[in-house]
Amino acid sequence: MNRTQSALALSALALLVTLAGCVERTMRIQTDPPGALVVVNDEEVGNSPVKFSFLWYGDYDIILRKQGYETLKTHHRVAPPWYQLPPFDLVAETMIIGTLHDDHVLPSYTLKKAESPPLDEVIERALELRERALLETP
Repeated sequence: MNRTQSALALSALALLVTLAGCVERTMRIQTDPPGALVVVNDEEVGNSPVKFSFLWYGDYDIILRKQGYETLKTHHRVAPPWYQLPPFDLVAETMIIGTLHDDHVLPSYTLKKAESPPLDEVIERALELRERALLETP
C-alpha cells in the first residue's frame, strides 16, 4: 500500500468514526395541571410538560411542585431497551451510523389541591409558638 492509499484509508476510517452512532435518551414528564416545577434527582429540569435528556437507566427520584397544590414526591424506574444491554450496547453506541432515539414518556401525574387549615387553628398555633418562644428566651 503506498502513501496515498494509506492516507485515503486513514481518512475513510476517521470519517466512519465521526459518523458512528450514538443513543439519544430523553424523558418526558407531564402533570395535571400543567406548569408544575419538575425536579429529577435533585436537579430542576423545567416546568411540565418537560422533555429532557438523561444519561443512565435506573431509578429516578421525581418531585413535582406547584403553588396551590400539594408537593408530589415519587420515583420512576427507566428500563433500558434491548439494544442498550451488553453486548448490543457496544454496537449501538459505536458502530451504527446515525442516532438511535430512546424516548420515555412517563405516566401523567395528577397534583392534589392543597387544603388550607382553618384560620382559627393557624392563629391558635401561632399564639402557642409565640408563648413557647417567649418562655425559652433568657
